[in-house]
Parts: sequence; structure tokens; C-alpha cells
Amino acid sequence: MDYGLTDDQRAIQRLARDFAQDIVAPLADSLDSDGVFRRDLFERAASLGLASVPLSADWGGGGADYLTYLLVIEALAQASMAVAGPISVHTLCQFPIAAYGTDDQRRAILPKMATGEWLAAFALTEPNAGSDTAALETSASKVDGGYLLNGTKVFITNGGDAEITIVMARTSPEGGKGITAFLVPKDTAGFGIGKKERTLGNRGTSTRELIFTDCFVPDSARLGPEGAGQRVALSALAKGRVSVAAGSVGVAQAAIDHACRHLKQRKQFGQRLAEFQGLQFMVADMATQTEAARALVYATGRMIDAGQSAVTEASMAKLFATDMAMKVTTDAVQLFGGYGFSEEYPVARLFRDAKGAQIYEGTNQIQRVLIARDFLGKD
Repeated sequence: MDYGLTDDQRAIQRLARDFAQDIVAPLADSLDSDGVFRRDLFERAASLGLASVPLSADWGGGGADYLTYLLVIEALAQASMAVAGPISVHTLCQFPIAAYGTDDQRRAILPKMATGEWLAAFALTEPNAGSDTAALETSASKVDGGYLLNGTKVFITNGGDAEITIVMARTSPEGGKGITAFLVPKDTAGFGIGKKERTLGNRGTSTRELIFTDCFVPDSARLGPEGAGQRVALSALAKGRVSVAAGSVGVAQAAIDHACRHLKQRKQFGQRLAEFQGLQFMVADMATQTEAARALVYATGRMIDAGQSAVTEASMAKLFATDMAMKVTTDAVQLFGGYGFSEEYPVARLFRDAKGAQIYEGTNQIQRVLIARDFLGKD
């Protein structure tokens, strides 16, 4: 389907697809089975400009529009979420630094993120605070010259490997208004790396627990004003939800491609599976649902590029695309029959990766709350 992409957008999409299919796809199953984050793949993607697509050229980024970035995430996810996921989070961190950082913070951090010298992480989720960000417990106590951070973060993508982490901590008891954002380097005293999470999917990412014990950060490490942390976080998460949706479209497309190859090759009852009408109908539904999600993702990207808020549309894209990917990958497993239940075939990996997308960046139940609240009002 022609979405009216520009020549520049198509060129970057081609670059991402070539890297994904030539370099990443042959490694996808081993990335999943080994469960180890491949920093070299991230750095190779960064050397091609794929880790800073929408970042301003002033800071070493590609200066492209947001839709172009979504095309890149879709292409990478079609090969492996183990590469797309870390780049998505890394890029997500660039937005609040560019928007709320001081000139010194931008100069010190963003060019290194653009080249891949530095990897970034976003530390919001805690044992008792996920969807309810106002329940955040990690504290930032004011002391002379800075703050002392104390608390634990969990399920942090790029955690432990990132040179810089955006940490949300409580500076006052005023719910969401009492949260402040901080930029914490990896080598900061009191910044501890906890256990690596054993996740159902996205196994080739570094998803870890982060522990802060009297971790001193200077006043210059604060990102934005004190008490503006929730605003900083939400400014990133709204865009991040669309990138999760784009990745889900890539996962669904990969599942369709694998399923179609299988149906054309395997025979039962004297004919190829592709000749059974019931299975043809499943493929038709999978393709239609994927294209509908792609259209919604691209439309939301264009809204962001036009300067529109698109917060509700981002939630819609995330909700629809991730639910779609879960359905499409489930159907792909079914089309593979017994082989689909085997870890030796890629649809099992895609099925597991799709599940995670329904949960992170705000569960789909929370997305429904946000969408309904926009249409019905808060009262």
C-alpha cells in the first residue's frame, strides 16, 4: 500500500530494512536463545544513523521526522525486537533531554547518544509503581549541592548497560506533582545494578533491576524543574507508545511472512496448506489487521510531525497495534501447527515478543482508560 512516503523517507526505510534483514535477521533466533544484549549490533545501527533518526542535527542526529523514525523501528522489529527495543528506548530518552535539558546537558549527552558511544535507559517502573506513576517511591532527598537517591527500579530496558539513565524520583509527597527527573551516569557511586529479569519475550535485551543507595547526584543532574518529572516522563512516553505500535506492526508482518512461506511449502491431504480456503481466510484477516494498524501508526506519526498533541491517538495506536500483533502471531503459531509450538521455529519467538508489547509503555488496559477519559471527560 502506498502511504505517500517521500524519497528521503523511503531511503532511510531501505537502509533500516537492509541492515535488519542482512545483519540482524540471521541472528534473531540466537539473540533470543542466548538472552544476551548485543551492544555491537546497537553500535553498528548507530553508525548508520539508526539510533538517532529524529534527533536534531544540531546534536548529531538525523534530523528526520517522526514518521521516518517509526519506519525504522518497524523494519528493525520485523527482524528482531532484541535490536528494535533497545533502540526505541534509547531514542525515547533523547526527547526529554532535548526538550527539558540545559544547554550543558544537551552538549554533554546527546552527541554521544547519537553516535552510539552512550546508550540510554529510562527508569520509571518500580515494584509498587507501574501504571500508577503517582505511586512512585524512589526518593530524592535534597542535600547540600544536590540530591540523594534511594529506591529500586525494575524491568528497565538497557538497564545496567546504559551509560546514562533518566531516573524518576520523588522530591515531595505531592503525588504526581512531587516527582522529579534526574540524569544519572552509570558510574555514579550508590548506583547499583541488580538482577537481570527472566522475561517471556524480548530476551535479547538487557532488562534489569536498578538499585539506588544514597546515590548522590548534583543539582546539575536534574532534568527540568523540580516537581516536573511526571510531565517529563509523559512527554516521552506518549511518543514512545507510537514506537511500540510500530514495532508491533513489524512483528506482525514477520509472522505473516513466515506463515505464508510455511503454507506454501507444507502439504497435507495431497495439497499445499496454502490451497485450503480456511487457512487462506486466516491469512487474509492477518494481513488486513496488520495493514490497518500500520495505517494508524503512520497517521499518528504524521500528526506528531504536524505539531499536534496526538496523545490519545498514540494510546489508540499502541492499543490497536499491540493487540493486533498478539492476535496475528497467535494465528501464525496455529498455522504452523505442531511446528508452531516448537522453539525451533521463529513464530514462537514472535508470539512471545508480541505479548510484551501489550504490557510495557503502559498496559493496554491503561490505554483504554486514557482513551475513554479523553472522550468522556475526567468527571
